[in-house]
Amino acid sequence: MVAALLVPVHLFLHGLAVPLGWISISHARMLALVGQPLIKLYLFVLIALPLYHCFHRLRFILEDIGLHGLRTPIAILSYGCAVIGTAATLWVLWRV
Repeated sequence: MVAALLVPVHLFLHGLAVPLGWISISHARMLALVGQPLIKLYLFVLIALPLYHCFHRLRFILEDIGLHGLRTPIAILSYGCAVIGTAATLWVLWRV
């Protein structure tokens, strides 16, 4: 639900509106916003939850196409990628 509702809004804002000049926001103001703890928590939820959703769906797609014998390695690889992505998100948000 987080991915379906919030990710398209962020893609529109940061992918189209800001680069095309529809919304003017300075780099310093954007850094000040991202530095707020509540915004960091929001960005963490916005990034981490869709990562788990994505890799969970990918795991079952791979099993549905016939890779039943590789069920355990696929689960370890997919959820491991989600954990690595979550750790990378935490690291980036910690440094901002």
